[in-house]
Amino acid sequence: MQLIQTLRSKNVNVIERPAWGTYLRKQWENCFAGHLSLEEKKSIYLFNDDGFCGYLWHVFSYEKQDCLRGKEAEREFNNVSKQACYVFYQHSNKALVLEQADALTADDLREEQDVYVVDHDFSWTYVQTHESQCGPYFCRRS
Repeated sequence: MQLIQTLRSKNVNVIERPAWGTYLRKQWENCFAGHLSLEEKKSIYLFNDDGFCGYLWHVFSYEKQDCLRGKEAEREFNNVSKQACYVFYQHSNKALVLEQADALTADDLREEQDVYVVDHDFSWTYVQTHESQCGPYFCRRS
């Protein structure tokens, strides 16, 4: 995985967790989309349902959660403290635990698709989507 090599070359401590994706996606949903009812979540295709591939980041693209977008999101992500954070994907159970990760930037994630970064207590998130017209997004949990 190119991202791991990039991070390690920046002296970021990377711990691979092959089975943490499901847990981290659920935690993310609880923290950033927990204010939505089940019906609201279904209406924005948050889940894989009825032939539609669900994406957690739909909470931002459907404007159900305040967030920064595009260059503004990238700037905020580049400036936020990233001492300990998680990286996980929409369609994979692989996850990364990062320590001393302040060197991680939005540019490092540019080639990634549907990747989520959160700090260790889920107080903020950064999302790089697979769609050029959507995102990236940055959100602080209120």
